[in-house]
Amino acid sequence: MKYAALLLPLLFLAVFAVALIKRVKLYDCFTEGVKGAVPLVLSLFPYLASVLILAELFEQSGVSAALTQALSPVFSFLGIPPEIGKLVLIKPFSGSGATALLAEVLHTYGADSYIGKCASVAFSSSETVFFISAVYFAGSKKNLAKPVVISLLANFFSLILGCFLCRVL
Repeated sequence: MKYAALLLPLLFLAVFAVALIKRVKLYDCFTEGVKGAVPLVLSLFPYLASVLILAELFEQSGVSAALTQALSPVFSFLGIPPEIGKLVLIKPFSGSGATALLAEVLHTYGADSYIGKCASVAFSSSETVFFISAVYFAGSKKNLAKPVVISLLANFFSLILGCFLCRVL
């Protein structure tokens, strides 16, 4: 494990050594790359801000709690503990919000409980679909509905399978 910690510093040293040998001006190349990144960040900002605001509105408006309550019987039928319904709904919007909910579930039910295991699976087997979509498709004129729906369905089916495996194993 100690050798793995050296990998990244050695990689940087190797890049610097090759740049010195080839007489590349490292700082100039670095600043040129940063110049190209600034317009990208500025173009992403409105999309990221809207996703973060919508995630907060979803939680603060009570829609999240109402949807969790309404979907509780469906989750139970599919083998997903209703106690993690809020985590399942918030994860596509907010990774940090999902992390807080995971910590709350693990504190309440324990990491070795069925609910704790399913919460861990729900957290790790899914992605912040709307945040990732905002980053990858910012400025794109393509229809985002299909990739977002496919991603959400893949997240949901992986959760169902994961909870099934938690129950069986």
